[in-house]
Amino acid sequence: MPEVQPFDDRRMWTLEEARALHDAPFNDLLFQAQTVHRQNFDPNKVQLSRLLSIKTGGCPEDCGYCSQSAHHETGLKASKLMEVKRVITEATKARDAGATRYCMGAAWKNPKARDMDAVVAMVEGVKALGMETCMTLGMLDFEQAARLKQAGLDYYNHNIDTSERYYSEIISTRSFAERLDTLEHVRQSGIKVCCGGIVGMGEETVDRIDMLVTLANLPEHPESIPINMLIPIAGTPLADARPIEPIEFVRVIALARIMMPKSHVRLSAGRTAMTDEMQALCFFAGANSIFVGDTLLTADNPGEDKDTLLFRRLGIEPMELEAQ
Repeated sequence: MPEVQPFDDRRMWTLEEARALHDAPFNDLLFQAQTVHRQNFDPNKVQLSRLLSIKTGGCPEDCGYCSQSAHHETGLKASKLMEVKRVITEATKARDAGATRYCMGAAWKNPKARDMDAVVAMVEGVKALGMETCMTLGMLDFEQAARLKQAGLDYYNHNIDTSERYYSEIISTRSFAERLDTLEHVRQSGIKVCCGGIVGMGEETVDRIDMLVTLANLPEHPESIPINMLIPIAGTPLADARPIEPIEFVRVIALARIMMPKSHVRLSAGRTAMTDEMQALCFFAGANSIFVGDTLLTADNPGEDKDTLLFRRLGIEPMELEAQ
């Protein structure tokens, strides 16, 4: 592999270029990813986020991986939108435990007009605690995005999930283009974009690479890129999906770091199935954000004690909140 040079942050990637990088010898790929990481971040700092489901289950989407879809028999009961006061109480606990970003997720295809006042109040309340705010509510139009921006929303999460080629194998109720439309509305409103995907859903290697090419070739790189490893859930179409090999997962992390050097790359769902050694490789490959707490929406997540112990062993410290 040639000597590492800083990449042009806004180069346009071809699938062939990204594939060649992904397929490089593993040690070369990790060396390049760690070099790029050090050019842009403190390699021993990781940003901590907390995720809360503010409205669980009953979603009209048919995403094949999701326990919250009304199309799947997973045994999860639908709930109403959580009260604002309770959300602020939970956010306060998260802040006091060291989280600097608070993410709130609702199982909707898109928020209804009747829900917006409560959602706005949640953003304002969490923002007042001194935390970064993030929401994932499904599709947004520009007016909704603008209102959330005015309330103080810092990030909006809306994953593209996989490549455009493989997308229809996973979801039929929302198009790939509609996901890109929501990202554009969020970007135009001035909210930072949190967008990544899920691996281990039966896709081919080229789909993982193409997903990252799509993200890297957006008008601006997502400020936050969650990379999720599928958690197979009984009752969903992907309950029996074959797990991705650990080395292949690390390659995805490294490729995301190199292609989007200034973005936070988040090691998201699936950490309960990862060994400490696999997580350590992911941090070396450029992951510098995780979710903390016992659950991610409805899925298990390593507890804070386990994460604290791992951080201590690796010499990693929580990233402080940047000045706003």
